Amino acid sequence: MLFNEPAFLFFLLPFTLALYFIPLRAHRNPLLLIASLIFYAWGEPRFVLVLLVSFVLNYFMGLWVGRTRETPHGKRVLALAVTLNLMILGTWKYANFIVGNLDSLLGAMGVAPIRLAHITLPLGISFFTFHAMSYVIDIYRGNARAQRNPWNIALYLAFFPQLIAGPIVRYKDLAEQLVHRTVTLEGFSWGVQRFILGLGKKTLIANSVAGPADRIFALPAAQLTAPLAWLGAVCYALQIYFDFSGYSDMAIGLARMFGFRFPENFNYPYISASVTEFWRRWHISLSTWFRDYLYIPLGGNRRRPARVYFNLVTVFFLCGLWHGASWTFVVWGLFHGAFLAFERSTGIGREATPSRNPLRHLYLLLVVLVGWVLFRAETIGEAWAFLTTMAGFGHATAPDQVAAYLNTEVALALAAGCLASMPVLPAALRLWRAVCERMPPGIRPAWEAASAAAGICCLAATFALCAAFMAAGTYNPFIYYRF
Repeated sequence: MLFNEPAFLFFLLPFTLALYFIPLRAHRNPLLLIASLIFYAWGEPRFVLVLLVSFVLNYFMGLWVGRTRETPHGKRVLALAVTLNLMILGTWKYANFIVGNLDSLLGAMGVAPIRLAHITLPLGISFFTFHAMSYVIDIYRGNARAQRNPWNIALYLAFFPQLIAGPIVRYKDLAEQLVHRTVTLEGFSWGVQRFILGLGKKTLIANSVAGPADRIFALPAAQLTAPLAWLGAVCYALQIYFDFSGYSDMAIGLARMFGFRFPENFNYPYISASVTEFWRRWHISLSTWFRDYLYIPLGGNRRRPARVYFNLVTVFFLCGLWHGASWTFVVWGLFHGAFLAFERSTGIGREATPSRNPLRHLYLLLVVLVGWVLFRAETIGEAWAFLTTMAGFGHATAPDQVAAYLNTEVALALAAGCLASMPVLPAALRLWRAVCERMPPGIRPAWEAASAAAGICCLAATFALCAAFMAAGTYNPFIYYRF
């Protein structure tokens, strides 16, 4: 089920909210768990069993890790728990990739291939597996206690705002909220505003630039010109940012409506001045997960420079592989890992406050755009052909047709996306609040009331416009559903 489809917006969400606020607190977690299973089963009914297996496995492994964490067997029990979770992920996500590459190797050697039947990837398996590993690792480290209530651990793993595409919320950050949380009118209002903001990002910007991005990346090399390639890369860069940050905004807003506080997942990554800073701002919950559960245990920055560079490249190799079982994702991860190692060696990545030199910003944007081409392309060959065309070495025989892709709607979405990629709105709101504070006391209440009414009207108009776009548009799932 999508956050931006009528079945969710006008049925599941209102019905769940109505039942949630019945004045009986004991029913809230079971209610949210049932709603979450309906949310998941709506599109993936046959894979609910995979989710349930993860619940049962990690509930009992968490209890076992909690009992043994201070004994000589504790580390082995944790290793077993992590291995079982990785086996679930590996079986469903990487078996076809591994066997496909092995079959190519066997074919070159004249050996009969294995020919594994195609395995369909369950939605959100990468996310709920990382949630599960966070749970058992936090217990082992003493950052949280094993959850004895099976409803609570099931809700942690399946809570619908973050089930399919994150953010990746650590168990230690949510453990107390699973037991005690309060919904206030102010918090609920904030959640609604954040949800509508995310809905606008997805529906009005990401979906508008998705069409030209998809069509341009689907063009054969003989029809791709340099201007078209650059337009496709920019469209995809804005699409993936507003698609995923929009989803995160909706997830954070939905969670707040039910009294949960989720961490931020994006912080204007395209204003960065280095790749290191970019990864402090992009998909924050994933980059910090890899930092805390992999990079630091590998030695982090405490080792010799060569080992630090190896750790960075290793982490981002696995980050790329986490995104998908394809060589394009592997190369994308290695590409970013190499630049992180380069910035670490030159001192750029160690800057507490990165330089805002325009050349540094252009360097970052170029690196990220090249990376997104690798991320979006179906094969390494397609990515190479696309990048060589961007560099001016294409061999297109068709005339340049930028105007066929850059209509008024796309142009407005590109302009809005570029503007919203910068912290313009927060700056405008700070300025507005400063103006309000300097108003004479006699007219300040009326001015603040008028400002609040204007804000409500803007949100209502955004929601209405999104509803109109959804009614007129086509099915367009969130990009990160595939991971």
